[in-house]
Amino acid sequence: MTSIEKKLQHKIDFKTKPLGALGILEKIAIQVATIQNTLSPSLQKPTIIVFAGDHGVANDGLSAYPQEVTYQMVMNFLAGGAAINVFAKQHNITLKIVDAGVNHDFEPHPNLVDAKIAKGTQSFLREKAMTEAQLEACFQQGKEIVNAVANTGCNVIGFGEMGIANTSSAAMIMSYCCKIPIEKCVGRGTGINDLQLENKIAKLKMASEFHGTITDPIEILRTFGGFEITQIVGAMLTAFEKNMLILVDGFIASSAFLVAFRIKDEIMKNAVFCHQSQEQGHKQMLAFMKADSLLQLNMRLGEGTGCAVAFPIIESSINFLNEMASFESAGISNKE
Repeated sequence: MTSIEKKLQHKIDFKTKPLGALGILEKIAIQVATIQNTLSPSLQKPTIIVFAGDHGVANDGLSAYPQEVTYQMVMNFLAGGAAINVFAKQHNITLKIVDAGVNHDFEPHPNLVDAKIAKGTQSFLREKAMTEAQLEACFQQGKEIVNAVANTGCNVIGFGEMGIANTSSAAMIMSYCCKIPIEKCVGRGTGINDLQLENKIAKLKMASEFHGTITDPIEILRTFGGFEITQIVGAMLTAFEKNMLILVDGFIASSAFLVAFRIKDEIMKNAVFCHQSQEQGHKQMLAFMKADSLLQLNMRLGEGTGCAVAFPIIESSINFLNEMASFESAGISNKE
């Protein structure tokens, strides 16, 4: 335990409560305060960024929805009609939408960041999803987007995504990074039926056979990732460099974090995994990283919704640390 952690534990233990009585809230308070190296941490200008991108494999029958739903949902985000809009507004979280590679030409919009690499990746059933140049461009875009957010004074940032068929990308990334058979990584995504699930597993197994052994996390990302997932990886790594608190959403955002973790494992100390997705692979992915989720609400929506729902709990952990009385200040007798 570091010096700051010892001081924080002492501060928490002498609050007007039994030892450990606030459970995980105490753990979060110590984590955030340690990141900020202070006994009085703060959450400044919380922001969630939703990265959107299309996938070549969306046209190979791996999703219950057609590819055009990606751009239609981006339009819904911009109109304020999605779940993430509702939750972000409720908790006073700034929301930014990024076109990382959607197969659509958007009109300029004040809430849309144009970071388009191309109009969707290639199908990883037949080739690598992106070129080396595209991957590098994704990392650069993610870096620039987070730098701009950090410059506003934000110190807590959440990551969401939108992209039809991106659960297939996430499952492949998980299978290769964690060395877990693909059938244990694949879920129902947008709600496919049993026959569609069998087809999805069969096609993803074919992709594994086609590409063979890949161990380098960046090459795994280039082979199977989407532009939105890849930009999130670059963004998360930059958020860590900026010493921000990183809020990780569900299965797909966690697959991006998994790659970032493989690149720089110290990033774990800045991360809060906001919820455990209903996607079957997410529990095993978290276990692989020895990470615990804050909530388990059977959600599988993406968009950063888990980050937004979890944020007030994180906020509560900071408020009790900063505002709750100690036994001494309240004139209450402590245990002998």
